[in-house]
Amino acid sequence: MQTRLTDELDSLQPADLDAGQVFSGKQSGTTVRAYAVPSAYTPSIDHDYIFHESSRDVVVWFLNAQEPLYVFGPCGCGKSTCIKQLAARLNYPVFEVTGHGRLEIADLVGHLTIKDSNMVFEYGPLALAMRYGAILLLNEIDLTSPEIAAGLNSVLDGSPLCIAENGGELIVPHPMFRFVATANTNGGGDDTGLYQGTQRQNLAWLDRFTICEVGYPSADVEKSLLARRFPSLPESLCATMVDYANEVRKLFMGEASTNNLTSTIEVTFSTRSLLRWGDLTVRFQPLAHQGVQPVTYALDRALAYRASRETRAMLHELAQRMFPQQVEAEGPNATYTNSVK
Repeated sequence: MQTRLTDELDSLQPADLDAGQVFSGKQSGTTVRAYAVPSAYTPSIDHDYIFHESSRDVVVWFLNAQEPLYVFGPCGCGKSTCIKQLAARLNYPVFEVTGHGRLEIADLVGHLTIKDSNMVFEYGPLALAMRYGAILLLNEIDLTSPEIAAGLNSVLDGSPLCIAENGGELIVPHPMFRFVATANTNGGGDDTGLYQGTQRQNLAWLDRFTICEVGYPSADVEKSLLARRFPSLPESLCATMVDYANEVRKLFMGEASTNNLTSTIEVTFSTRSLLRWGDLTVRFQPLAHQGVQPVTYALDRALAYRASRETRAMLHELAQRMFPQQVEAEGPNATYTNSVK
């Protein structure tokens, strides 16, 4: 099975695609290096995905990736998804790894194992990405020990990967090899206390990256996302849900709210949580016939149950102020009751 997949990767043919056609559907005359066809390791295209303004720097990097890329931003803003959706449109294979405190170089490079009574070397995601010209997507890099991350310095500089455990094998990086790291912090540590477990990274290691910050999409983009994913939700409800999410983000950041709720809270509304809220609101809609408010019921399960009782009460108070008593959805027998008891 593994041999068949690597043979497929080995047969991939690079191609120059029109960047405008790939990313916006309009010819631009600017080319981007890609692959002619996808592979089993290429992410699937989400045709409902919207590239928001924070994606601009990532697109520019893909056009001329001379250095590895470090993407940071708040939780659930779509950092990894942005990379994978760009890769999907370029037919790029992606090897994805999530960083953690116990991550070791062997987890990336590979290790010796026994197969059919013989000792063989099993290549890890970094070795495979370098050999076959794929993207290594290393998520949550700031959870990784800085000395482990710094062990990748030579690879980040474009040097071959030396695998001592496999007889000193050298893997020369494929011209299409790309390295992307994502994190909640910019590598300088977390002074807010919001992202427990993150570590300050080695400055020399960080200096090897092009750094890009990705934030939450604009309100218009998030409204469009909700409408595309959940067409049964009324437009007015989608708009209010996004406005609500932005009010929660203000409270999380300790900013003044238009609803006079100014206390800082310990949870926030990521785009991921917002889409989860929309999904649960649709799925819990039958509860409206039992006297249960689907929007608030879904809100608890999408976000509020992660908060303290005091914060949950504040979230409910905010919902009381922002949602109308009842919103009639388009379509037969669909009624979204939004009042909060």
